[in-house]
Amino acid sequence: MKEIHLHLVSDATGDTLEQVAKAALAQFPEIKTIKHYWPMIRTARHMERIIPEFEEKPGIVMFTLVNQDIEDVLIQSCEENNWPYISVLHGIIRELGLHLGQKSIARPGLQHKMNDEYFARIDAMQYTMIHDDGQCLEGLKDADIILVGISRTSKTPTCIYLANKGMKTANVPIVPNQPLPRELNDIKGKFVVGLINSVDRLVQIRRNRLLSLNEEKETTYVDEESIKKEVQQAQRLMSDRGWPVINVTRRSIEETAGAIMKLKYKFDDDKEKSADA
Repeated sequence: MKEIHLHLVSDATGDTLEQVAKAALAQFPEIKTIKHYWPMIRTARHMERIIPEFEEKPGIVMFTLVNQDIEDVLIQSCEENNWPYISVLHGIIRELGLHLGQKSIARPGLQHKMNDEYFARIDAMQYTMIHDDGQCLEGLKDADIILVGISRTSKTPTCIYLANKGMKTANVPIVPNQPLPRELNDIKGKFVVGLINSVDRLVQIRRNRLLSLNEEKETTYVDEESIKKEVQQAQRLMSDRGWPVINVTRRSIEETAGAIMKLKYKFDDDKEKSADA
């Protein structure tokens, strides 16, 4: 089976491009396609910055771009590197313009409702993915919400859910017998929430995790006494810092996120009252 890399470039969400590519590729069942997504390309400079990523895994480039400057950068790079490229919308837009006797307004993503709320969700999702599991700690200062907890306390899925609500959410793991990152210890005036889980539930989840990775040997990661100490240490740490704590044992992700937002509203209200005092 032939294998190709396919780069999908869009100045909006890329949903239209993905659907067109999927429909077209269905006609070539003997081709294995490795897709690379490049949505929300807003400037020519942004386009220039990601071109080196294409060079690492060259292949076919498909795009939905209405900004001419961005398209010029992409097409020039494709021609210089002999990458085949396909403009998905230009032919259709051009023909429509000829038949309608009008020029397109060349504005990306008009099939979606583009407003402040929409872009807040996009920004929050990008921030959250970059700041997952203690990554890019220097960016904690820009978070709306910071979640902390030991392994398997639903930090990541809760962060993603909150990001979809427009909250820039980072999460930082509490690692046994290791101090918290300096960036978290030194941070002031940020909303931090601790997540905990029951010992029984943690044992079960962690064992299932190891099984999924074909790791069946006994370690402190799944040892009940070790986990009990982890939970106790985490609770003491959160209490010492005055962070609110949510037990996720019997909560769905939606319920946990709802509880966090309720605490966040109170935090913001108290902060505002202190500023006015």
